[in-house]
Amino acid sequence: MSIRTETYTPWGRTFEEYLTMFSLTDTDLSGKILGCSDGPSSFNSELTQRGGQIVSVDPLYELTPDQIRKLIDDTYPEAMRSFHYKKSLFIWKNLRNVHAMGRMRLDAMYEFLSDLEWGKMEGRYLAGNLPIIPLTDQEFDLAVCSHYLFTSTTHMTTQFHINSIAEMARVAKEVRVFPLLENGAVLSRHVLPTIAGLRDAGYRVRLEMVDYEFLPGGDRMLTVTSDPTN
Repeated sequence: MSIRTETYTPWGRTFEEYLTMFSLTDTDLSGKILGCSDGPSSFNSELTQRGGQIVSVDPLYELTPDQIRKLIDDTYPEAMRSFHYKKSLFIWKNLRNVHAMGRMRLDAMYEFLSDLEWGKMEGRYLAGNLPIIPLTDQEFDLAVCSHYLFTSTTHMTTQFHINSIAEMARVAKEVRVFPLLENGAVLSRHVLPTIAGLRDAGYRVRLEMVDYEFLPGGDRMLTVTSDPTN
């Protein structure tokens, strides 16, 4: 499960972004939440400070805070140069501009780093990766997965997506995945066959609009439940 740091660019997202990306309500936040592939986001830290219950699973957490900080320092300048070069491709609705986005990303990652050691001791950060989650059945009310599934197609098959979402549905009553776009701001080639595969397996699947859009058309999430009454 070892993370390949040479190809990994840490990019943290905030509590407020999670609220809009996943249409999280007060009811959602009062339940027990699983964050899959949370990376260096501040959602876990900030929700914990608000009294919430959350566990995040990501291969990044096998590294020490110092190793992650170095990875951030090494990759952040190039990531920002890329965003400046491509800024016309994005919708600056939830984020004001490239500079503001960069500042927010750094703040989120530093908040995550300040919480990581303590959070590991509390069992809130677990090293792991889809499609295997080292947790028990129906342990959570909601599982969310941000910017991992559907966003990369080079090494993920449709079956990988089906297996990963089914695994999240094993440990949580409801699963939400965002975004659904491949690189290039087009609907991922895996979305429709993954929906078909999950429905064939008996899951209820919906596409829902959210109040977050950074790439054109990137304003939908996939919601999956195994209970047809939900």
